[in-house]
Amino acid sequence: MRYLRSLNKYFWKYRWRFLLGILFIVLSNYFRILSPQVTGYVVNAVERELMVSTSTEIAVPNKNSSRQAKIEKTDTASYDILVKKFISTINNARPSFAAKVAICGITLLVLALIGGFFMFLMRQTIIVMSRHIEFDQKNEIYQHYQELDLAFYKTHSTGDLMSRMAEDVSRVRMFTGPAIMYLTNLVAVIGFSLFFMIKKDALLTLYVLTPLPILAFTIYYVNNIIHKKSEHIQALLSNLTTNAQESYSGIRVIKSFVQEKAMSGFFYKNSEDYRKHAIELAKVESIYFPSMGLMIGLSTLFTIMIGGLYVIYGKHGTDMGTITEFVIYITMLMFPVSAIGWVASMTQRAAASQKRLNEFLDTVPQIKNPGNAISLKVEGDIVFEKVSFVYPNTGIHALTDFDLHIKKGQKVAIIGKTGSGKTTLAQLLLRMYDPTKGRILIDGNDIRNVDLQSLRNQVSYVPQDVFLFSDTVSNNIQFGLEQKDNELAKQSAVYASVDKEILGFSNQYETMIGERGVTLSGGQKQRISIARSLIKNPEVVLMDDCLSAIDAKTEKEILANLYQYLKNKTSLIITHRIFALFDFDLIVVLEEGEIVEKGTHPQLLALNGYYAYLYHLQQQQHGEGNGIVA
Repeated sequence: MRYLRSLNKYFWKYRWRFLLGILFIVLSNYFRILSPQVTGYVVNAVERELMVSTSTEIAVPNKNSSRQAKIEKTDTASYDILVKKFISTINNARPSFAAKVAICGITLLVLALIGGFFMFLMRQTIIVMSRHIEFDQKNEIYQHYQELDLAFYKTHSTGDLMSRMAEDVSRVRMFTGPAIMYLTNLVAVIGFSLFFMIKKDALLTLYVLTPLPILAFTIYYVNNIIHKKSEHIQALLSNLTTNAQESYSGIRVIKSFVQEKAMSGFFYKNSEDYRKHAIELAKVESIYFPSMGLMIGLSTLFTIMIGGLYVIYGKHGTDMGTITEFVIYITMLMFPVSAIGWVASMTQRAAASQKRLNEFLDTVPQIKNPGNAISLKVEGDIVFEKVSFVYPNTGIHALTDFDLHIKKGQKVAIIGKTGSGKTTLAQLLLRMYDPTKGRILIDGNDIRNVDLQSLRNQVSYVPQDVFLFSDTVSNNIQFGLEQKDNELAKQSAVYASVDKEILGFSNQYETMIGERGVTLSGGQKQRISIARSLIKNPEVVLMDDCLSAIDAKTEKEILANLYQYLKNKTSLIITHRIFALFDFDLIVVLEEGEIVEKGTHPQLLALNGYYAYLYHLQQQQHGEGNGIVA
């Protein structure tokens, strides 16, 4: 239950709905609890009428006159004040027997309608409150997910994240709504019933409620089992969701390697584990809930048997009305008491789910704004000072004592083998990670002191792994804009040399491109990603191997456009290829996280080192006919 304490803020936020819901539950049960008393009064009235009729027919003195007088005397002794007033009004009016029964029948109908009305209000407050809490919680979790750093996402699967937001939040909602509603209803029904039952006949009440301690022990014992199984089942469901999500995302790989059968077998195994444990939980609950009905049935049996003996032998002043009342009380208790198990099960599952949610919500992002964050207008002067970086989840040393000064407006190329640390530079500059050692300055300010949103708004990034949303081409290009501008989107597409191809699509810029841009070629996706970065008109541009899927002719066109666009802008182009047509101000060659060569194209060729080797190697492979050594 301690895990559910984190929900208190939501209950406080919707406290008026919550309190009104509690009030409506109490009022609903109050008017329902009057029905057994009115029914008991009617049964006694019928009994008296039968006694009088029998005495008249056999023309003998009424031997039950003392009992009848006793019934008359105790009619209102233990009833609610409203029932007492109702009975007093009827007795004073002295209606006929038929009219009395009719009035009582109408009264019972009115009580049922009033109780039903408050029950409607109860659901409109408590259940609606739970939907509001569900909405707020999902938004809180989604917002927190976005604040978490990349290191978190490298150690957690997308399927698990989705399962926690969907399945776990839904289970928590069952606690904030139905569980609380039924628990309050249970307390109200038991409270009212016990009060009037004890007031009516304390000894009979004791006999009737004998099975309840057994019920309490059963609930305590079985709930521990349910809690453990529920927690394990939720973890299995996350694995199942992750398995399915990865299969759908990688369906092309699965088909191309003809691994449908293998993946189906893997999914079947995970599904079988989930099914087996879910059935085990269902078996526990299948024993649990009928046992609740058994306890209620025993209580009803005790009421009729013991109450009947009291009436037969004339003990404790018990009459038929009392037995009727007790049977109705027990019937009213049947659903709430049997719902104890349901409420306990929902609470245990919600606790298990909230524990899983808290694990993420309590995760503090390593990358966050300092208290006195600077909102900076970026000019583009960038300095890496003795920067070293080790990836926290793998321990890989990506950079070691990296020093580099990129002046405002310079175009810098970062070249190196796979795993040399090129992409890490872009991640650090965007502050997706913080350096393990050293610092990065932008316009003389440590980026750890710069407001994250301000920094990332003014730096455009084209990632190595292009990601496009399941949306229109236009919306993907304008993703980073606060206000949409279709003309600016077209201009950016022209710079990225993708405008002509977009105009050839069925709906041109309004064409839906499918999940992750599945309907586009690799080159088209890269160019749309380039257009998305250029539309922001930033002072700093980071491009991480963003031309790998583009043919030589288009590459030449894009580079010519970029050269014009990037004038007076600071640009960092990460690549494993050499662009002879692009006049870089500085070329940095990385190897195992360290700078091994640095200079302009002619200077590096003169060094006759790794850069020169790479240049001549690519020249031999591709030639110089297109002006681009690639």
